[in-house]
Amino acid sequence: MNLSITDKEFYAGLQQLPKPQYPFPDFSHPDMLLQREEYYHWIDKEYAFHTKEAREKHKRHHLTDIAARGCPFLKSIAELRPLANYTANGAMMDDYFDRCTREEMYGIMQRIMVLLSGEDPVEPAENGIFHLFWVLRKDAIQCGIPERIYRRFVRSIQDVLMGYSEEKVYYRTNSIPPLPVYLLIREATSGVQPYCDYVVLQKDYRQLPDGIFDHPHIRRIYTLCSLMIGIHNDLISLPKELHRKGDTMNLVKVLQHEDQLSLQEAYMKALEIHDQYLKEFLTLQNHLPPFGDWQNEVYNYIQDLGVMVAGVYAWHTNDTSRYVNGGYVEGEFSGLE
Repeated sequence: MNLSITDKEFYAGLQQLPKPQYPFPDFSHPDMLLQREEYYHWIDKEYAFHTKEAREKHKRHHLTDIAARGCPFLKSIAELRPLANYTANGAMMDDYFDRCTREEMYGIMQRIMVLLSGEDPVEPAENGIFHLFWVLRKDAIQCGIPERIYRRFVRSIQDVLMGYSEEKVYYRTNSIPPLPVYLLIREATSGVQPYCDYVVLQKDYRQLPDGIFDHPHIRRIYTLCSLMIGIHNDLISLPKELHRKGDTMNLVKVLQHEDQLSLQEAYMKALEIHDQYLKEFLTLQNHLPPFGDWQNEVYNYIQDLGVMVAGVYAWHTNDTSRYVNGGYVEGEFSGLE
């Protein structure tokens, strides 16, 4: 991407521009560093097909810290492990399959789903991305995740993978989607809906009736969480994505293209949209429908969704290696055999 003089000045001063701010406390799981050590082991064992350079970059990204910050109240590392697996394996596979086709990604999704659902219970013969998803299901069973919650979690992972598939259309053609299309795809590719499902495992939220999670009021809060995290990721990853052909699924780029804005104008408009979503989240939290005896528990669950959003943002702001020019891992996938 060629930057104008004005945009070069913007890029140089990017760190000085306003950033998202959340009114939620920031916590981390007590086993975050222990989970990080397991993450290093996963990379060495399951990602041996990656180049050494790619593996070392992934280690510096500390991707499992996202899970430890997003769900800090899980009772044990055993409960943290499946979410950490989804987070790290999902992000690393997204990097690896970066330039695959839409059709190839749908095929990959189908293979992952039969493993996560247990439709194919056979352990994959080789280590790698698919084997690590098989391990996720095994770990979820071992730590006693209720089946109804696990099914929601897996269904949400499927939606994330569908989003990964659909964004390939724009990545491979180096084209920028219209804003409504961006919002639909980004809600999925932010990867947040599985987190909303997993927050239920904290404290006593697993006792909440299924109907509460399906209520339109709560579903809208899930959408807001997904979009807030997707947008703040876009703002933080902008320095990386300004340099890479095909990185078009970024709200700043979408707004710049759609409204003919400068980078700084588009950045500030993206931040404004984010802040509108945050305001809506707080309004919905403070004006919940009547849930009877579950009212306080639902309010606290929504509060911990806010903690989740703040926790993921804390990882984004603490990481200094993934979202900088040259810090990311280039896609090494060369096509299905």
